[in-house]
This record gives sequence, C-alpha cells and structure tokens, in this order.
Amino acid sequence: MRIKWVCLVALLLIPFVCFASMVLVTIPPQREWIEGVAAGEIEVEVLVPRGADPHSYELSPRQMRRIEEAEIYFAIGSGLEFEVLWLERIKKMNPKLEVITCSKGIRLIEGDPHVWLSLRNAQRSVAIIARALSLRFPDRAERIGEKAEAYCRRLRKLDQKIASWMGPFKGRAFLSYHPAWGYFARDYGLRQLVIEEGGKEPTPRLLLQRISEAKREGIKVVFISPRSNRRTAEVIARELGGEVRVIDPLRGDYLKNMEEVAREILRSFKWTGK
Repeated sequence: MRIKWVCLVALLLIPFVCFASMVLVTIPPQREWIEGVAAGEIEVEVLVPRGADPHSYELSPRQMRRIEEAEIYFAIGSGLEFEVLWLERIKKMNPKLEVITCSKGIRLIEGDPHVWLSLRNAQRSVAIIARALSLRFPDRAERIGEKAEAYCRRLRKLDQKIASWMGPFKGRAFLSYHPAWGYFARDYGLRQLVIEEGGKEPTPRLLLQRISEAKREGIKVVFISPRSNRRTAEVIARELGGEVRVIDPLRGDYLKNMEEVAREILRSFKWTGK
C-alpha cells in the first residue's frame, strides 16, 4: 500500500517537473517566442516587465533572486540600454548562467536596438532559442523543434501578409516619436521619420524640421509609444492637422501586436484594405 501511495505522488508531481527549468528574457515579446517553442516545458522570467522602460529599468530584489535560479538568459544583444547597464552584473549574480544572444546574425541598424520589431528578425531569434533549448534539454529537443517550426510558420505567414499589404506603399514615410520602428520600415521598404534624437527630447529646431518634413510627406499621424511625451506629440499633430496614435513596441502578445501595428501604419497611408 505504501509503495502504491509513493507511485501515486510521483505521478502527480510529473507535470511540475517540466517547469523546474527557468530561463530569463529581457522584454515581454520574447516570452511569446519562448512559449511558442517550449510551452509547458520551460518557465520564463521577463526582466523588464510590461509597462516598464527598458532604457531605464532597475531590477528588483525578487528578480535578482530569480536570476540566481535561472539556467539561460536570452538577451536581445543589440545594444538595448537595459542590457548594456545590467548584463555584466547579471553574469556576476549567476556565474553559471548561459547567455544567448538573440540578435546573432542579424544586420543591425546603428543606434537602433529594436531588432525584435521585425518578423524576419524574429524568425532568426526563434531558431536561436530553439537550438539553445534543444542542446540544454535534449530529452525535450523533438518537441521543441516541432513547436519552433509551427511558430516560425506563423511568423512567416504574417510577414508575407504584411509585405503584400505594404507593396503599394513602398517608399512612403511615417512619423514616430520614438525611433523604434526602423527594422519594421526596412523590411517593407518604408521610411521612418523620428522626433526623438539619441533618446532625448527634440530641440525646437529639430521639431520645426520634423514638422516641415512631415508636411512635405503629407503625414497626418504621429505615432507614439505608451512611454512617449504625448503633450509634445499632440503639439506636432495639431501643426499637421492630424492626430496621435499609440503603437507599443513592447507588448507581450507579439504576433497580434505586429499585425495591429502594420494595420495602424497602413491606415495612416489611407489604406482601404481589411
């Protein structure tokens, strides 16, 4: 009878064994990537949580304890300010931590760390994640590989759909307060005009220059992130006879967000599609 109870307890604990492995990621979109390739296999800790600014975020004591327990850190690796400030300190907190760079092999845009805002870059990053997890957890490699391929198919399908939508608008410009969408623009042949420069608020001279450029381009929408200076953006929008719209580079529901962002930019071009 005692043996039966021991076996029963062991069986009940099996579902929790999969979550004994924990990995770190920098930003919320990466959580979806991990879950896309290893849902039910790995626990994920996001270091810069939803609503926080990766350019200035400070780790909490709870997160520091979690870092000590983690096995892998999937860093963006493109110069994001949080990683520049914290990566070496994170390594010292957990000397056994394996650090994987998700932007390896991606052609970077100077001064723009937002590599994840490209579905094509995301496919490379997901492949890197799947390979690292398969090597670390070989008993789960087959499942991870299957899930990674399925998730990458979704990335490719959305990329193809957006590319077909953007085709008629190649060369068009859109105005973004924060310079987050350079990789997205590069993928689809668009031009991103930005208001911030070097992460700083625009000078009056730069502001007038951007307003003049936007008027020449016929731009009527100022795109901001939830953390942008809305007051300044509204001043610019009034000068353009337009409006302010919010698009979030850090939303956790990555695929859904990327499609919604594409639709918002298209609507600013007076797109009439669905």
